[in-house]
Amino acid sequence: MSVRRFSVTYDYRCPFARNAHEHVVEGLRAGAEWDVEFLPFSLSQVHLEEGATPVWDDPDRAPDLLAIEAGMVVRDTAPERFLDVHVGLFAARHDAGRDLRDEAVVRAVLEAAGVDADDVLRTVADGEIRHAFRKAHESASATHHVFGVPTFVTGDRAVFVRLMTRPEGDGELARHTVEGVLTLLEQHPELNEFKHTTISR
Repeated sequence: MSVRRFSVTYDYRCPFARNAHEHVVEGLRAGAEWDVEFLPFSLSQVHLEEGATPVWDDPDRAPDLLAIEAGMVVRDTAPERFLDVHVGLFAARHDAGRDLRDEAVVRAVLEAAGVDADDVLRTVADGEIRHAFRKAHESASATHHVFGVPTFVTGDRAVFVRLMTRPEGDGELARHTVEGVLTLLEQHPELNEFKHTTISR
């Protein structure tokens, strides 16, 4: 079976990104043959008023970027720990109701995943990772017209998705869910919008 390559955007503030990324992570942990690029995307930047200072250049907005930047550092320097940190940051925000703008909250997630929090936060403070964050965000916007999270990308196609369920530790369900999204994206470009009129749950 060939490896399936795709990208998926995220911002830890979004509950639908949490759902989708839990499916992706659970699928990977269950052995799915996927090569996944986790693409950071800033909802703070997307929701700025016209003419406002970009979040990347506004020191007052730095806390909005902290969790994603910390996750990016782990992704790039300790990839074996990234999935734990990634899921942990989503859980801190959506399961525990914690504020990811608080450095202590981000530090706790890093430490729980066995990551050197001091080292990660020092790298974030250096500022270089913000350039990578900005580049990823602006590239997604320019190349694939990404406007939100989670957006799945394969080749030159991209689709914004809202998954209503979580995998709850079921790797096979996670794999089936993500494969379904990718199949629709790759094989049915004529399907522009498909939305249930009611939520069954």
